[in-house]
Amino acid sequence: MLADRGISDLAVLRAFDVVPRHAFLPSAVQHRAYEDVPLPIGFGQTASQPSLQALYMQVLGLGGEDRVLEVGTGSGFQTAVLAQIVRHVYSIERINELAARARAAIEGRRINNVAVLVGDGTVGWSRYAPYDAILVAAAAPSEPTTLIEQLAPGGRLLVPLGDRREQALTLFRRQDDGVVSEVVTAVSFVPLVGRFGWPE
Repeated sequence: MLADRGISDLAVLRAFDVVPRHAFLPSAVQHRAYEDVPLPIGFGQTASQPSLQALYMQVLGLGGEDRVLEVGTGSGFQTAVLAQIVRHVYSIERINELAARARAAIEGRRINNVAVLVGDGTVGWSRYAPYDAILVAAAAPSEPTTLIEQLAPGGRLLVPLGDRREQALTLFRRQDDGVVSEVVTAVSFVPLVGRFGWPE
């Protein structure tokens, strides 16, 4: 399925193969776990479609020694997939119930290179910065400078930028002479709520 949608990164394909998506979804939608569609997980949030999550990881060019910050833990599925590829995943979720559910699912898979924080993802997680890569799984209204500042030299950040309905998935790279950006594709995500995002 993912290969048919342009995903060629073997590490990404393998990671999706070993993490069962149904184990991270509410029982009411588990029967749709292996469709390539976003699914509701409660609290007005969705689990993104797998091909888009895979695109995120492929565009970021993740490596085995990378330290990654994920903004928007959601169901925890993407977190668990990332954990198969990189050294450590630091994930932030603003909704306590979703964070608890994700932690339980991650621990249930005996994944031990993930830390989940309940908090405002728009401010990042400076305690463990800098990061080799940052993934933002919600739509920001403007360039997330606070997160960009938490990138390591050569670090990459991928975030949907735009209004509450339509956004451009944008890749930022931290280089010696500053930060460069490029648009990857058009997307539609739930709003990134927080101090440097959208109001509640």
